[in-house]
Amino acid sequence: MGEQPIFTTRAHVFQIDPSTKKNWVPASKQAVTVSYFYDVTRNSYRIISVDGAKVIINSTITPNMTFTKTSQKFGQWADSRANTVFGLGFSSEQQLTKFAEKFQEVKEAARLARDKSQEKTETSSNHSQESGCESPSSTQASSVNGTDDEKASHVGPADTHLKSENDKLKIALTQSAANVKKWEVELQTLRESNARLTAALQESAASVEQWKRQFSLCREENDRLQSKIDELEEQCSEINREKERNTQLKQRIEELESEVREKETELNDLRKQSEIIPQLMSECEYVSEKLEAAERDNQNLEGKVRSLKTDIEEKFLGGARDIWVPCTCLGYRHFEMPFGMLEALLPPCLPLPALRTTKRASSSRKSF
Repeated sequence: MGEQPIFTTRAHVFQIDPSTKKNWVPASKQAVTVSYFYDVTRNSYRIISVDGAKVIINSTITPNMTFTKTSQKFGQWADSRANTVFGLGFSSEQQLTKFAEKFQEVKEAARLARDKSQEKTETSSNHSQESGCESPSSTQASSVNGTDDEKASHVGPADTHLKSENDKLKIALTQSAANVKKWEVELQTLRESNARLTAALQESAASVEQWKRQFSLCREENDRLQSKIDELEEQCSEINREKERNTQLKQRIEELESEVREKETELNDLRKQSEIIPQLMSECEYVSEKLEAAERDNQNLEGKVRSLKTDIEEKFLGGARDIWVPCTCLGYRHFEMPFGMLEALLPPCLPLPALRTTKRASSSRKSF
């Protein structure tokens, strides 16, 4: 079955400085796994710790070892086989207490295993001594009692019992020797298996560390890519907002351009109108002047007509006819006078064909 882990913890590993035997030298850069292993075949216990591909602790626990707490989080033990002192720094006092209790438990188990092994060794040695003592007695009996035939004739019940016991011990010794050889072969096989398992453990630990590093790198890369994605999403959001603003600005620009075109059209119309205004103003001035002149002429003519009417009414009353005299801008003026006196009284500006007359007795006015 090989070795099996029975307890595992994590701690910082230290070794005593071999030159000074006082200072501690860190054996690991960080906290590593420290485990108790039990070898079922050899009935032994070891403390093993691996940092990457390097084995930093490989200590077989013996009953003479002692684990000492030097502080609340630090403990140490001496390994005479490795000729060094190991120190462990824990993250809490509870972990140190559990490790110390497990060390004491494993130490007691190692002591019991050693006692059992000594008992087996003593039993085997006693059997060997009994078989060794039996052989001289047989030789002595042969030399004293004579030949084998004589010996057989003089053998008693006690000698027969001893001989049978001696044969049994020889068989047991032979079997034990064969078992020893068998155990040596199995021990060598287990050592080779242990070496292979140790190498596999180191490779697996190295692979685990490599996978841890790769996982750490992948996680860092993932975090970096996630942050990059967040930045790109923020940039995309900003770009979308800029697009919306640009769309609004384009619409506003189109509206302003339309307004500008309308204003330009109005401006062109106003410019055209401004070109016509001086002409219109000159025409208005000309018309105003003509109107003023006509008004003056009309006023003069009205004055003359009034005076003429007065004179006619005073001097000529008989045979009068209704006479309509055209006046500029005022239509026809009405007079009552004899028609024979009309030529002498009319001014030169009113020729005779321009007159319209009606008889007085007529009820309506007719045009000539």
